[in-house]
Amino acid sequence: MKFQELVLQRQSDRNYIENKLVERRKILNCIEASRLAPSACNSQPWHFIIVDEPKLKSEVANAMSNKLLPLNHFTNQAPVMVVIVNEGSNFTATLGNKIKQKDLSATDIGIAAEHFCLQAVEEGLGTCMLGWFDEKKIKELLNIPKNKRIELLITLGYPKPDSTRIKKRKKIEEIVSYNSYK
Repeated sequence: MKFQELVLQRQSDRNYIENKLVERRKILNCIEASRLAPSACNSQPWHFIIVDEPKLKSEVANAMSNKLLPLNHFTNQAPVMVVIVNEGSNFTATLGNKIKQKDLSATDIGIAAEHFCLQAVEEGLGTCMLGWFDEKKIKELLNIPKNKRIELLITLGYPKPDSTRIKKRKKIEEIVSYNSYK
């Protein structure tokens, strides 16, 4: 598949074929794509937890929504959840973070997550990156140390047929300028 095709097919899937398991080989191909992602000073500040045991996956999915805000209820459909834990930057990247007053590890994890999602498309899978969740509850469920941060969760599964949507994006002229801001 050409890169533009991957980009056009990659979307935030919220409708999965519920009882269709994802092959471990395909999950590992997605992890390998993430592992090869660039990171500031090669710090590779990520750790991936694959949650595919049905009962535990359901408990993680339940920690991603609440009754007050009806967000992320679709996560129970996904057969796999991928939890990305921020392991922190290496010494050089941490120094750069302080000097530039930026958290480069969050950017690095975003790049790795998108590599994961693009590889998933290549594997015939769908994904949705999520940042809204009960971090404390998920840390408890997955034995994640208190001093670590969960940056993102990704749902993974086979999307339901005909769930592809037309992308609604701003026009190029609205988002780019040359040689100065607008």
